[in-house]
Amino acid sequence: MSFLGKMFGGKKGDKAPTTGEAIQKLRETEEMLMKKEEFLEKKIAQEIDIAKKNGTKNKRAAIQALKRKKRYEKQLQQIDGTLSTIEMQREALEGANTNTAVLQSMKNAAEALKNAHQHMDVDQVHDMMDDIAEQQDVAREISDAISNPVAFGQDIDEDELEKELEELEQEELDKELLGVAGPAPEELPNVPVAEPSAAPRVKPKAKIEEDDDLKELESWAA
Repeated sequence: MSFLGKMFGGKKGDKAPTTGEAIQKLRETEEMLMKKEEFLEKKIAQEIDIAKKNGTKNKRAAIQALKRKKRYEKQLQQIDGTLSTIEMQREALEGANTNTAVLQSMKNAAEALKNAHQHMDVDQVHDMMDDIAEQQDVAREISDAISNPVAFGQDIDEDELEKELEELEQEELDKELLGVAGPAPEELPNVPVAEPSAAPRVKPKAKIEEDDDLKELESWAA
């Protein structure tokens, strides 16, 4: 059995796991490998300390510590590569899972739309819309008929009414004009028919004085 088969617990002929199950397994594996990385990093740090302590005292022990450090580093490098592969595989599965969900949603929507339209016919829809438009026209005509005045008093001649209205308006206009012109003037006295008698002429005062002087001169000369 392959390493991946052991990791996922799969056997030949077993049903393939779903994308969700595979993603969960990969995440669990990532967590396990990251813990292994932490363990190896601690072991490498310990071996370096041992090599430093025994560098001058026990050279053989120091070399053995460095050898173990090299092995741990190699394992750590392998785990890093494995984690990178698992991370890429998990991202690909997550993308595929998203695409699957989207496609399934689109499929369901297409089936629902098809189910909604299976009892519909384009010609029937057009006929229905024509019927609706016709009924709207009928309703409009009914509304117009209801809003028109009922034929009460239709035997009255409208021309005669208009003529009467004009006469009333003219009468009101005449009253307004008379009110603006003011009251009628008083009647003048009758002109006399006979000729007027001649009025006595009044002699001017200067002429009277002149006559008196003349009489006095005549009396003096005599």
